[in-house]
Amino acid sequence: MSYPTELKYTKDHEWLRIAEGNIAVIGITEFAATELGDIVYVDISTVGENLNANDVFGSVEAVKTVSDLFLPISGKILEVNPELSNAPELINSDPYGNGWMVKVEMTNPSETEGLLSAEAYQQLVS
Repeated sequence: MSYPTELKYTKDHEWLRIAEGNIAVIGITEFAATELGDIVYVDISTVGENLNANDVFGSVEAVKTVSDLFLPISGKILEVNPELSNAPELINSDPYGNGWMVKVEMTNPSETEGLLSAEAYQQLVS
């Protein structure tokens, strides 16, 4: 299992990568994707909304369960990965790359300081 060191992580198994300036890309971790199993549907209808850290921004449906997605930081949902509507399995096959979920304009970038490092996240899930 991989834990890219350039990412920040949450206890709820989301990851965050600062793309540029105050724009962050968010997805779920390889651990979460493995635990969920084959993801068959992604429901994110919060584009344009301003949400707080830990708010639900959508859900993923796997063969046997549905799981909420929690926003790691406060911000405005700018974009949903358009590939996921036709290929939700990208989350399983490439969770840190093509399986990203949303782009967010962070309203308080200092919130990222409270997220876990790759090492801390790896300790949490092992």
